[in-house]
Amino acid sequence: MTATAFLCRDDALAEGQSRGFDPWGEGHDTVLLVRRGGKVFGWADACPHHGGTPMAWRKDAYLNGDRSRIVCAAHGAQFDIESGVCTLGPCLGQSLQPVEIVITSEQDIYICREGGGDTEHD
Repeated sequence: MTATAFLCRDDALAEGQSRGFDPWGEGHDTVLLVRRGGKVFGWADACPHHGGTPMAWRKDAYLNGDRSRIVCAAHGAQFDIESGVCTLGPCLGQSLQPVEIVITSEQDIYICREGGGDTEHD
């Protein structure tokens, strides 16, 4: 069984923007979305360098100054938005964990996970 949870409307994430979400009610953001080149990329909000340290230095602040990379505020590691691969920093060559997202025909963005969770949608 695949569980889904609503994240946001597609038009709520502008080009070059990042946002964090707490889809499973854990009390902190566990997922981040980034829109680049008209596509939405979803990643676990956890740096691979140090036991899953949250990435943002403040709410929704996941990108470097020119919005070309995802940055871990704790370590300065930089990650490619599209592949999640670390291109600079202490976890060079490691990758962010991708999360499965779905954009419905109604333009809602959901996260999916196997084995249970919150809300089912059609």
